[in-house]
Amino acid sequence: MTIENNMTIRLGTPEDLDALVQLYDAVCDHMAAAVNYTGWKKGAYPARQDAEEGIRDGILYLAEEDGEAMGSFILSHRQEDAYDGVKWQADLPERDVLTIYTFMVDPQKRGRGIGREMLHFAASQGLAQGAKAIRLDVYEKNLPAIKLYESAGFRYIDTVSLGLEDIGLDRFLLYEKLL
Repeated sequence: MTIENNMTIRLGTPEDLDALVQLYDAVCDHMAAAVNYTGWKKGAYPARQDAEEGIRDGILYLAEEDGEAMGSFILSHRQEDAYDGVKWQADLPERDVLTIYTFMVDPQKRGRGIGREMLHFAASQGLAQGAKAIRLDVYEKNLPAIKLYESAGFRYIDTVSLGLEDIGLDRFLLYEKLL
């Protein structure tokens, strides 16, 4: 899909792995040098293995402009165990829900609406796949992402643990957008 400013969003391919790792590292380096809103750690998460799995499973999307990676995300039917028992807006089977993971925009390209366009694209993909909702989790201190998700129509549902307390990430906010 091609959108404003010649940006294209497409499924990632094995040829994109090096560019994705560079994007992951750029995001982690930026967070380490400023405020680490995500809690991500370079080389730990997100890492090459995450991109490889997303590409292999056909669920990793790459936003690019003129062949340059600008953002990426994974759109999966898999949900975290912590999502079980949560009172979502709609009680849906996993096959009717897509979950966004590893959502990122190149720090040098922020402020251009790339994240908003990627969320719009994810919703379009969800509709095309017959999904009835898109869900995601976000670290409670990731204020820029929370602001973006809420402005894009995602609704706060609950706060949970994803079992990452040992690395300092204890509370995650769950969001959902009905399609």
